Amino acid sequence: MPDPSGEPWWADHTRVAAAPRSITEPERTLPQQPRRREREERPPAEAPALPEPGRHAARRRRGRPDPRPALAPLADRLPALGVPQIAIVALAIAVGLAVTTWWVVRDRTEPLEPVSAEAASPLVATTAGSGAEDPDPSASGAPSEGAPAAASVTVDVAGKVRRPGIVVLAAGARVTDALQAAGGPRKGVDLTPLNLARVLVDGEQIVVGAPATGSAPSTGSAGGAGGGSGPLVNLNTAGLSELESLPEVGPVTAQSIIAWREAHGGFTSVDELLEVDGIGDKTLEQISPHVTV
Repeated sequence: MPDPSGEPWWADHTRVAAAPRSITEPERTLPQQPRRREREERPPAEAPALPEPGRHAARRRRGRPDPRPALAPLADRLPALGVPQIAIVALAIAVGLAVTTWWVVRDRTEPLEPVSAEAASPLVATTAGSGAEDPDPSASGAPSEGAPAAASVTVDVAGKVRRPGIVVLAAGARVTDALQAAGGPRKGVDLTPLNLARVLVDGEQIVVGAPATGSAPSTGSAGGAGGGSGPLVNLNTAGLSELESLPEVGPVTAQSIIAWREAHGGFTSVDELLEVDGIGDKTLEQISPHVTV
């Protein structure tokens, strides 16, 4: 080192200490850690198989393939079902069940077969022809049980109608039906003597516009037995006004006679008047000379 002051003693007494030598420690070599890629490439450890019960569990396990590898890709491809998807599936199932039920019910429905007139005629004959029990059905004009025209009645419409003559109607028809079948009554004809609601009896005659036949027998009621003067009143065809013209017969009794006649198919004898409400032996004795069947 040069002398900064230029004096000779500087060089003799001045020494520059050398820098101490540094001690370098040997590098410690750390154990290399395994790379992360190597750890990731290692196959995952398989879960231990659960023991199966039974003597031959090991044999069954060896012969049966593991389904988990095959189902794993399918589970990855199928998305999770949400509420809209579940609602659509439920709606489709409900519609399918409804269509199937409707189809099954429609196939089981069987149409009703129409009833022929021949099969229905015995019922009509039993309902309208209850007079078949009478010993002499021809006297009352009621249809008998074995009559061929049990489902119809034939009547004669005479008097003041547009087309008088024979009329064939269904059983159970009434006087008004017979008048309409004959073209209807003529203009100005009094229909009061006729009971238009009365059920027709097979073989009877309906006279339209005939005068009431009650004036002549009424004189006999004052003298007891009337002696039978004037036309007789037919119990099976007489209307309400004709029956009221009989002795001892008022509106209530006349209506009872008509009701009994319609319920039993007609009278077979005059003595059957005793079965009518309001008629006793004394009344029958007064009526008998003026009526017929």
